[in-house]
Amino acid sequence: MEKPHRKLEVWKKSMELVAQVYSFTATFPRDERYGLVSQMRRSAVSIPSNLAEGAARRNDKELVQFLHVAMGSASELDTQLEIGRRLGFLSEQDWARADAALAEVDRMLLGLKRHLSRKSPD
Repeated sequence: MEKPHRKLEVWKKSMELVAQVYSFTATFPRDERYGLVSQMRRSAVSIPSNLAEGAARRNDKELVQFLHVAMGSASELDTQLEIGRRLGFLSEQDWARADAALAEVDRMLLGLKRHLSRKSPD
């Protein structure tokens, strides 16, 4: 039986973003392993995780709540990406790639939220 979150394109894109974040944080300084690296990875992982949990609820109102949490995690990751860039841990190329991927996930989260909110208004 296929899980409902696996059908969501935004879940697939956010999973790609997780892989990207894990890849470039592997190059960060070792003393950041329990600092910025851990924070960035947790924020990135939180996005598809909350999509999965919300989709499993099979209730649009609950899914919207989990979308809000995922959007919050995306905002955290945006800030952490900027910190990594400003500290010189993240190359401009990696930052631009991650920023574009995150922007796409953000747009998709907002679009899904709007769609669901129109379907079942409060």
